[in-house]
Amino acid sequence: MPVKNILVTVDFSDLSDDVVAKATSIAAAFSAKLQLLHVADPDPDFVGYDAGPQTTRDAVANSFRDQHRQLQAMAEKLRDSGLDCDAILVQGPYVEKIVSESKRLDADLIVIGAHSKGLVSRVLLGSVSEGVLRKTHIPVMVVPAR
Repeated sequence: MPVKNILVTVDFSDLSDDVVAKATSIAAAFSAKLQLLHVADPDPDFVGYDAGPQTTRDAVANSFRDQHRQLQAMAEKLRDSGLDCDAILVQGPYVEKIVSESKRLDADLIVIGAHSKGLVSRVLLGSVSEGVLRKTHIPVMVVPAR
């Protein structure tokens, strides 16, 4: 199966560096395009803020701008190294957005990180990588946390 289009999920954690590194090595080997995807929180948490609607909207907009800048910087660094790379920022439920973007982009491979360090963590927090594995027919490479 030729790999020409790789969807790479990033959340700006330390694990994202490992995920991008794995995807980069695959992209270089197959001359594939990288699609960096960051899924912003579907409902940013402002509990405890004594703020009105405009303040909340401003905070959300600032957060999205910061995430967009980070994502663009990652993509620019990869382009500077000679790779074909785009950056995509979407908002919504993580698993559903990753799966829908992989279809929309016609991805041949999804590269995603696995944050959970054990059963208790997975049960309490859920697992985005597990959800993606269950809901897609596209091959998925899961990069474990160190």
